[in-house]
Amino acid sequence: MTTNEMTQLAALGPLDGRYRKDVAVLAGFFSEAALFRYRVRVEVEYLIFLSRARGIHFVPPLTPPQQAALRALYRQFSDEDALAIAAWDRRVNHDVKAVEYWLRERLTALGLTGHLEAVHFALTSEDVNNLAYALMVKEARELVLLPALEALRERIRQLADEEAATPMLARTHGQPATPTTFGKEMNVFYMRLRRAINDVMSIRITGKLNGASGVFAAHYAALPQIDWLKFSRAFVRSLDLEPILLTTQIEPHDTLAALCDALKRIGAILTDLSQDCWRYISDGYLVQATRAGEVGSSTMPHKVNPIDFENAEGNLALAGALLELFSRKLPVSRLQRDLSDSTVLRNLGLAFGYCLLAYQRLLRGLQNIAVDRARLRRDLEAHPEVLAEAIQTILRREGFAEPYELLKEFSRGRALTTDDLHRFIASLPVSDAVRAELQALTPATYIGLAVKLAQLRDEATVGNWI
Repeated sequence: MTTNEMTQLAALGPLDGRYRKDVAVLAGFFSEAALFRYRVRVEVEYLIFLSRARGIHFVPPLTPPQQAALRALYRQFSDEDALAIAAWDRRVNHDVKAVEYWLRERLTALGLTGHLEAVHFALTSEDVNNLAYALMVKEARELVLLPALEALRERIRQLADEEAATPMLARTHGQPATPTTFGKEMNVFYMRLRRAINDVMSIRITGKLNGASGVFAAHYAALPQIDWLKFSRAFVRSLDLEPILLTTQIEPHDTLAALCDALKRIGAILTDLSQDCWRYISDGYLVQATRAGEVGSSTMPHKVNPIDFENAEGNLALAGALLELFSRKLPVSRLQRDLSDSTVLRNLGLAFGYCLLAYQRLLRGLQNIAVDRARLRRDLEAHPEVLAEAIQTILRREGFAEPYELLKEFSRGRALTTDDLHRFIASLPVSDAVRAELQALTPATYIGLAVKLAQLRDEATVGNWI
């Protein structure tokens, strides 16, 4: 056993233990070392921005090589750098001030002593922290969660296309109902997920840089000739974030809350999909691939459990609970500032980790299933009573009096056979053409526009009736 294996076995939580390999990529965004790196990035970019600003003469201009050397401090950020900042943190008991002191050391080593007092100039810790967290969330969303969601969505699309014309008994309220196709049901999830992903990506994460109480007091006192409102907006935009000027000391976290709510909605959609697939497996509609050496039950050798779908459901629940907490807690701060958000923000990586793990498990589950088309057809043939809807609707078209009531009396709560249905149709006082139309109905072909709906990718192209 390696030291790394023992570290994972001894981890307090499964994301750093059992599932570490599945979510390790997120450590580059949400670990304490990553947070240090993002803070260094904000401080460096702020220093460079100050050096370029007209009217800020106490900050000497930086040459392109000097700017590159500064940016290398976060672009080539190492474990040793993180440990050095952590040592400063233990000494001063302030993680943002630790970054400032470490950065001053690095500037001195680079021969930039003339820039030392420009480091963290007029900033409060929240100016650095809110921008660091905004960057980490934005980039983790775009570089990790989105690709995982896109892979999941693509697999759902494949199932929708492959099974577009595969008829299947629907089960509204858990009871036999108007047939659909398996592909159409998958396309429902594809379209829901596509809309939800678009919502996640449309949220512009905000950031602020405006000082201790959000009034630019220190900035204005030192350099009243500078238009700090324009400076702040320009700097935040340079980080590809949405600037916000009116805040307390704390960035209000409203857009972060919106992102959490949007991710929670994706979780609800995927929970719905996981549970449906679980039921389809239970009913024999879906067959799971077996894996060599895998055990389904500790006592029942025959079992192939739907563990990927169950694992996805459980991790989506964990992610949803955390995301709900974040969206409810983070926008609330007593008066101009309290620190209760600080410890909560450190757990963002857990929510993203549970999301990622769930997406991966659900994708694996969907990649290891096949539709048992014969089973679906047998189930359809065993429930001809679902044609009662079609029969009463055609009879309405023909002006037949109270056909719903007639079909209700004939079919409700009964186990019908195809022969029973045909004898009933033969007894109806309708024309031979209508009788032939009714006799031609089968559960497998009573699927309406399901095939077309299974292939629909843009509802806007359908157009309007009027």
